[in-house]
Amino acid sequence: MTLVLASKSRSRRAMLKNAGVEIECLPANVDEAAIKDSLIAEGTTPRNLVDALSEAKARRVSNRVPGAMVLGADSLVVTEDGQYLDKPETPGDAKMHLHMLSGTTHSLLSGAVIYEDGAPVWRHIDVAKMTMRHLSDGFVDDYVSAHWDNIRHCVGCYEIEGPGAQLFARILGSQFTIMGLPLLHLLDYLRIRKVLPS
Repeated sequence: MTLVLASKSRSRRAMLKNAGVEIECLPANVDEAAIKDSLIAEGTTPRNLVDALSEAKARRVSNRVPGAMVLGADSLVVTEDGQYLDKPETPGDAKMHLHMLSGTTHSLLSGAVIYEDGAPVWRHIDVAKMTMRHLSDGFVDDYVSAHWDNIRHCVGCYEIEGPGAQLFARILGSQFTIMGLPLLHLLDYLRIRKVLPS
């Protein structure tokens, strides 16, 4: 059975490929901001929000590729005081986000939903707790200047598999979750479905 990733995310694509999972990529092109704004206005929980965003992507692409398993995924950063952070639009946004997270512990949630023939068949949400060390103004300026092209695609403004590791004092959770996918849980499901050997 074909597995389709409803995303153009480089990190998710690389994770699946490196784990030996063959995929096709078909971006969902959903209006994530509209979904997020609507659900936040309704007072939804972070878990329900990341689940809804993942599901919207899987559902959109599933309607276009009957017979395929379609994986939708999303990640969300929630600060200690309950604010949601989006991907930065400018280097100035990235610096503001990093100063906001500096010296605090935030939650990073990654959700995944699989649709088949227009219906959900599997979902999982994983959470990592990220304690960022105190960052100096100079470090933030240099970090954003050097890595903007990569971190502009990352909620939280870090690539944990690269220099972003320098931002943290402590991490509780899976590195795969931090990179954007509850990968081990997904691999378990793919083995159950005989997409991967058990």
